[in-house]
Amino acid sequence: MTGTSEANSTTVAEPRLAASVILVRDAPIPASPGGSARFEGAGGAAISEGAVSDLEVFVQHRVSTMDFAAGMVVFPGGRVDHADSTGWNFTDDVVEQHAAAWHRSSIAVEPASARHNAGRVLAAAQREVFEEAGLKLDAATLRPWANWVTPEDQPKRFDTYFYVACPSVGAEPRHQTTEASSSLWMPVRGILDAEAAGTLKLMPPTLVLLDELLALGTVEAVLAEERDIVPVRPEPGALQEFFRLRRQPPSVAP
Repeated sequence: MTGTSEANSTTVAEPRLAASVILVRDAPIPASPGGSARFEGAGGAAISEGAVSDLEVFVQHRVSTMDFAAGMVVFPGGRVDHADSTGWNFTDDVVEQHAAAWHRSSIAVEPASARHNAGRVLAAAQREVFEEAGLKLDAATLRPWANWVTPEDQPKRFDTYFYVACPSVGAEPRHQTTEASSSLWMPVRGILDAEAAGTLKLMPPTLVLLDELLALGTVEAVLAEERDIVPVRPEPGALQEFFRLRRQPPSVAP
């Protein structure tokens, strides 16, 4: 998805392949003072007995000068590059699984190239997370999650493949991209509350995907989720309508 400006001509831009990774972890909320027992939750997080677990995601606050998603809160990711076509460090069976998961998407339109395209997008997801967050992810831990395509009336369009991954214990992403002012773990519920209050801005895919994660509630539930990925292709005008209908900050709300 792109910003709110409209294309200046009737020419429809071809969407570029892109990958985005939703890094998730359980964020335990401390139990009442009386409860002290602890156990290991999904992903190795220590949770106090009686605690309510919530999800956190690793997000980036895009700088306002970017020509794409300026000022938005986004997941690490970026477009697929030529370098992603070779040098893969994952096995054929992983590529097969990903090609099957994306079978409804554009990269699988031509069956002969579906495996190669799935591998390119997966390699891009690994590379982008490493470049932007300093985290090396095993391809086998990246789960295909969603596919969104920018509406045809936008001047810059992406065919974006979203993955979910749970970093292993001790593997900590960090902020290391100039495209964002900060990168950090944030509670899913907190991000959505801030967006509703008008203090954070989200693109439509980010909002929808965070809503899904909030409903699932834990890393264990996320990893157990069976996905039948149907590409989301909003109609022209959908992006403008989305931003028009978002709640105004309390200070300017009528």
